[in-house]
Amino acid sequence: MMRSLWSAASGMKGQQVAVDTIANNLANVNTTAYKQQTTQFKTLLYQTMQSFSTNAQGETKPTSAQVGLGTRVASINSNFTQGSMLANDSNTAMCIVGEGFFAVQDRDQVHYTRNGNFTWAIDNQNGKVLTTPEGYKVLDQTGRPITLPATAGENFSVDPDDLTISYRNPDGTFTNTGQAIALYQFTNNVGLAKIGENLYDVTQASGEAISEWNTQGVNRSKVEQNYLEGSNVNVADEMVNLIISQRAYEMNSKAITTSDTMLEEANNLKR
Repeated sequence: MMRSLWSAASGMKGQQVAVDTIANNLANVNTTAYKQQTTQFKTLLYQTMQSFSTNAQGETKPTSAQVGLGTRVASINSNFTQGSMLANDSNTAMCIVGEGFFAVQDRDQVHYTRNGNFTWAIDNQNGKVLTTPEGYKVLDQTGRPITLPATAGENFSVDPDDLTISYRNPDGTFTNTGQAIALYQFTNNVGLAKIGENLYDVTQASGEAISEWNTQGVNRSKVEQNYLEGSNVNVADEMVNLIISQRAYEMNSKAITTSDTMLEEANNLKR
């Protein structure tokens, strides 16, 4: 009885995490470049009741009798499928088409993101530097922040293939800045550490960042201006998963109630 209580309790805890994960997905359905998360479970240790089982005639069979001790959350994985392209009026809005990630600088640290909702900020030399809304500087392929001179106009363009940056002069001509947007890929995207604000950090599980522009065998991504990548959360799927998790939670709760009733009956037999 006590085993059934603990097994059902572990199931309730696991399903609570699953509901929390689904709720977070639904909350971020309109978050730019948000990636859907799913909860993965695994069984706990098994307890061996008998090394060999017997049939109705008492003959032994080489089959053990083992009882599980519940479940636990193994991991919460992100689904990095491509989100839909959403048109945007801003010229600094950029959507990655492919497996790449932008690199942004936070003081001495480098983070990675799929969110291309950028803007221009003013640096110490009164020039323009490309940043995220939070102020993190977007890096080029040499590891430097992407900048434009103070005299540059508002119109600039990014080549979708080689990612080079140029800006428009007052006379209508374009000047190449000599910089190109840096895109990186990872051996295992699921292993990236999420730190909030749609930013990711490298971990041992993800592997080191792989630069797209000078690594052979890597399918290079493209960058489309005036577009942002939408969330890949499917509301209908999330609602179905929410109902499944709620029902599983209720079933585990019913198992606890049933075990409690059986324990009560066993205690009453002593009277």
